[in-house]
Amino acid sequence: MTDPNWNADGEIEGARREPGARPYGILLVDDEPGILESLELTLGSDYRVFKAESGEAGLEILNAEEIALIIVDQVMPSMTGVEFLEKAIERNPRAIRMLLTGYSDLGSLARAINEGRIYSYVTKPWEPDDVRLNVKRALETYELATENIQLAAALSEANERLRAENVYLRREVERRYAFDQILGSSPAMERVFDVMEKVAETDATVLITGETGTGKDLVARAIHYSGPRKQRRFVAQNCAALPDTLLESELFGHKRGSFTGAHADKKGLFEIAHRGTIFLDEVGETHPGMQVRLLRVLQDGEIRSLGASNSINVDVRVIAATNRNLLEDVAQKRFREDLYYRLRVVEIALPPLRERRSDIPLLAHHFLDFASRKMNRKIQGFTNAAMDRLVAAEWSGNVRELENEIERIVALSGDVETIGVEMLSERLRNEPPPAETPGEVPTDLPLNTAVDGLKRRMITDAIRETGSKTRAAARLGIPRQSLQKMMKRLGLS
Repeated sequence: MTDPNWNADGEIEGARREPGARPYGILLVDDEPGILESLELTLGSDYRVFKAESGEAGLEILNAEEIALIIVDQVMPSMTGVEFLEKAIERNPRAIRMLLTGYSDLGSLARAINEGRIYSYVTKPWEPDDVRLNVKRALETYELATENIQLAAALSEANERLRAENVYLRREVERRYAFDQILGSSPAMERVFDVMEKVAETDATVLITGETGTGKDLVARAIHYSGPRKQRRFVAQNCAALPDTLLESELFGHKRGSFTGAHADKKGLFEIAHRGTIFLDEVGETHPGMQVRLLRVLQDGEIRSLGASNSINVDVRVIAATNRNLLEDVAQKRFREDLYYRLRVVEIALPPLRERRSDIPLLAHHFLDFASRKMNRKIQGFTNAAMDRLVAAEWSGNVRELENEIERIVALSGDVETIGVEMLSERLRNEPPPAETPGEVPTDLPLNTAVDGLKRRMITDAIRETGSKTRAAARLGIPRQSLQKMMKRLGLS
C-alpha cells in the first residue's frame, strides 16, 4: 500500500495548497545560524522559509509576512522560545507553533505546552524526514483549521442572511394581514374594525361568525398579527377537514404506538402554538368528545397527547370561527353550551356581502388591480353597467365569490381596457339589471338646491363606480381634499 506522505522518489511530500496559491510560509527562529541553515535546507524546497536569529527579529517578520508555521528554539539569550510564542499568539493566533529543544530542556516543555500552546516539539539533533513529516502534518492541521474558520464565517453569514430574510418575511406577513388589508368602509365593516382593534390588544378568546367566503380566516390572522403575540406562531386547523380521531391527533399530538400507524411521537398544534395563536376554523363541526377536550384547554390550559399519561400546560390564544348558528346548535344539543360561552368571550359577526353593497366597488377594483398585475393585463376599470350588475348581485359566496369572478374575467379579458357587462359570467348577465337612477334633477327647485342634488348624484356615482375617493376625485377633475370638503358639506358619508 502506498504511503501518501512519500513521493515516488522516496522523499516526504510537502503540504500542498490549492493550485495557484503561494506555498505556506514558515518562520524559523534560532540564535544559531547553523541550525537555521540546516532547517532551511530541510524545508526550503517545499515552503517559503523566513529566518530570524532573535525573538525580536522574528516578531518583525511575523508582522510583515503571512506565516502558517513557527519553529522556535527554546533556549535563546534575549527571549526564550516560550516567551516568543506568547507574543506570537497575540500577532498571529492561527499560526501553528513548534518548539526546538534539547534533551536537557524536556522539563520546560510543560510550560511551553500550557503557555506557548505548541503543536509539537522537535528534539535536537533531529532527522530531516521526521521534521518534514511533522511540518507536513502541522500544516495540514493549519489548513483544516482555516477551512473550519471559513465555514464558520460562511455559516454565520448564512444565518445572518436567513435572520434578515425571516424578519423581512415576518414584516411582509404582518403587512399582508394588517387591518388595512381588509377592505370596506360600510357602517357594518366599520363596526367590525372597531371590535377587531380593541380585541387585538388583548388575549381574549374570539369567535368569528359569518357565512362562507366572508373572510373569517383573514380577520383571525389580522387579530394575531396586530396583537402582542405577533412574534409567535399562528397555526390554523379546519375542524371539518378531518375525522375526529385524526383531528384529535392533529390538535393534541400522540405518542408512538398509541394507535395503528403512530410510528413516532408527534406534537399537536396546541403545543406547537405555545405562546402564540391557534385558529380553529369551522369549530361548529366538531363532535361532543372533541368539544370536551377543547373545553378543558380553554378552562385549564392543559392538553394530553393520545397515549400519554401526563398532561402539559400550554399558553395559547384561541380564535375560532364558524358559519353555523351555534346558539341554535346549543338549543338542539349539537354543541356544548359551556364551550360556546368559553369561545364567545368576544364575538365578531362578519356581514355577508349583500348587506354591505357599498363596499363592492372598492373590493372589485382591488381584486381587478391584483389580478391585472398577476396576469400582466392593463385593465383600467368597469363600465357603469358592469359595476351596477356587480353591486346588484346576491353573492351567496360573498367576498370569495366576487374575487373569483373578477379573476375569471381578467383571465379571459384579452387586451380590453374596460370590463363590460358582456364579460361577466352568465349568471350575472342573466340577472335583471338594477333599477335606473333618475338622470335629471327636478327643475322646480331653487338653483342652489338643484346644483347640490346634481353634485350629490355625481359624487355618489363616481365613488360607486371607481371604488375610492381618490379615483372619484380624479374622474370628477377636482383634488381629493376638495372632494372630502364637498362631501362633508353635502352630508355624504
